[in-house]
Amino acid sequence: MALPPPPSSPPPPCPQSRETLSLNRPFLRSLLGVLRIAQLLTGAVCWVTLAAHKYEGATYFAVFAAVLLWLLTLALFGLSLLGRWSLVPVLGTRWLMTNLMHDLLLGVILSAAATGILIQKTQSFTYCSLPGYTWPCSYKAYLTAAVFAGITAFFYLISGLYCLVRHFQGHKDI
Repeated sequence: MALPPPPSSPPPPCPQSRETLSLNRPFLRSLLGVLRIAQLLTGAVCWVTLAAHKYEGATYFAVFAAVLLWLLTLALFGLSLLGRWSLVPVLGTRWLMTNLMHDLLLGVILSAAATGILIQKTQSFTYCSLPGYTWPCSYKAYLTAAVFAGITAFFYLISGLYCLVRHFQGHKDI
């Protein structure tokens, strides 16, 4: 078997090694960075409160939504904090728009989850709030989870509006 002919041009240069990882401190001090931290904290309280109690009805969707949104926000926060959004295919070149869509969509989803929890649990456990009712009841835990889901959804919508304003001002990055 014959050997292939030698290449006519030199091989392409090796890609430059990435610089060391460092924190994007201006992002951490910005409004968006503070809102991301608030989203992560309130979202964690929401899904931990939901996960600690019995699942039924709308709670399945709420737990799924809260955990998935929390993980997506954690990934977005990590990439933004390390300044590595260029590693994300397609979306990395439009990072401000990616953050905008992420925040608005997740705010709507989490609002629906909070509404579902409030409606279903309020209707099925209203007797728990009566004075003198002494049996164990998860009504207050679900109410707490719904309140934290609502607060988290509010943080998502505020950060989405912040990204929208930055987009209309002509910014391309966070």
